[in-house]
Amino acid sequence: MTAETILTNARIVLPDEIVEGSLLLRDGLIAAIEPGAARTGEDMGGDYIIPGLVELHTDHLEGHYAPRPKVRWNPIAAVLAHDAQVATAGITTVLDALRVGMDEDADLTSDDIRKLADAIEDSVREDRLRADHFIHLRCEVSAPDCLKAFANFETDERVRLASLMDHAPGQRQFVNLETYAYYYQRKLKLTDQDFKKFCEKRMGESARNSGPNRVFISAACHERGIVLASHDDATAGHVDEAIEQGVRVAEFPTTEEAAKASKAAGLGVLMGAPNVMRGASHSGNVSARTLAADGLLDILSSDYIPFSLIQSAFFLGDVVEGITLPQAVAMVTKNPAEAIGLADRGVIEPGRRADLVRVRLDDHVPVVRTVWRQGGRVA
Repeated sequence: MTAETILTNARIVLPDEIVEGSLLLRDGLIAAIEPGAARTGEDMGGDYIIPGLVELHTDHLEGHYAPRPKVRWNPIAAVLAHDAQVATAGITTVLDALRVGMDEDADLTSDDIRKLADAIEDSVREDRLRADHFIHLRCEVSAPDCLKAFANFETDERVRLASLMDHAPGQRQFVNLETYAYYYQRKLKLTDQDFKKFCEKRMGESARNSGPNRVFISAACHERGIVLASHDDATAGHVDEAIEQGVRVAEFPTTEEAAKASKAAGLGVLMGAPNVMRGASHSGNVSARTLAADGLLDILSSDYIPFSLIQSAFFLGDVVEGITLPQAVAMVTKNPAEAIGLADRGVIEPGRRADLVRVRLDDHVPVVRTVWRQGGRVA
């Protein structure tokens, strides 16, 4: 039996333009786009219809599983809570970022992370979820247990992306030790002397582990068809290393130098949507608005605030001259989907999945009114 839905009287955001018209959805796919109002169908009241958002990097799930230090929630309940929040924010495809390799600030263990991955797998199998979930492995290559934790996912086909990151002091995001102290000395309540010893230990681990772990993980990902991302690149040298390792996505470059080198090399440059909304990085690095204005921004990620993704899409054009709404929407739909090889979604055109979001602007804030995944309403 054919399942059809008509959405009419909508402002449809296409890759290069906004069309006032109607959409025909059939059997989970977009069947047709027609200008003008249809005689029948669900009246969208002039609201925007955009593709379902594609999220590549959110570690938001961990907060649902461990909402307080030493507190562990039921992993399936945590996945369901996380899923509900991302879906109602218009995200129809999400890569749940899970840690591989633990440093001293981690309250979670590798066993906790595997429980969350199993809960995702089980929830997909039992059709509990609103959004389409995949896994992104955040590989802390300086951590002594990185490769052991990575081995926990050696047969997991839901892994679509792996990022190579090193949060040791003196590296990438934390070249400035004052910034590192703000994060770690306060959090771990260390004296100046203890903090110095802590930094020396972490820098030693980075020197021993980062190089070999990057080589091993990049080779394993290429063999399995997992897309690689670099993380917090700060220099052209970092980008050269990423290119050598076959990286395709540059996550959160911390300087304009690294973003320019990444863009020139054909990498997809990803920045945080909260950075767009705030106008600055929370750790003092380059502004996403600056990169957007210079044509160096390809993909946005909600990072730690799921709703920021759709906010940034409707806000970016207001603060960066020359960026249209279709271009901004592509940064949260088409571009991230293409970056990880999901060619069936991210654009409103016949034959693509009917992953869609109905949005109304209210005092410059996007209000998500309806979300469809493969033509079925999920929020």
